[in-house]
Amino acid sequence: MSSRIETLRSFLEASPDDCFVRYGLAQEHVKAGADEAAIEEFQRILAIDPTYQAAYYHAGRAHQRLGQNSAAGDVFERGIEMSVTNGDPHARSELEAALAELPSSN
Repeated sequence: MSSRIETLRSFLEASPDDCFVRYGLAQEHVKAGADEAAIEEFQRILAIDPTYQAAYYHAGRAHQRLGQNSAAGDVFERGIEMSVTNGDPHARSELEAALAELPSSN
């Protein structure tokens, strides 16, 4: 386990709802090729703060790398809905592009 992952986990012991730290941990899992662990962190982020736009995109991509295209599509669609609610056209366009790139079946 990388020292960055250990450090981020220790930060979360003191502040488990810190989405910025959780996002960093999720990205470290992505870098390590641990997409399942990354998805768990992205899901925790979205449970704490459903407006955390970047988590939708990266969670969807992690599902996609695992061949879970249906789950990826679901995450992208939820992110699109949230981006409309938040008035974030940039996030919306990125999520719509990611959704459009998915194969039509798993």
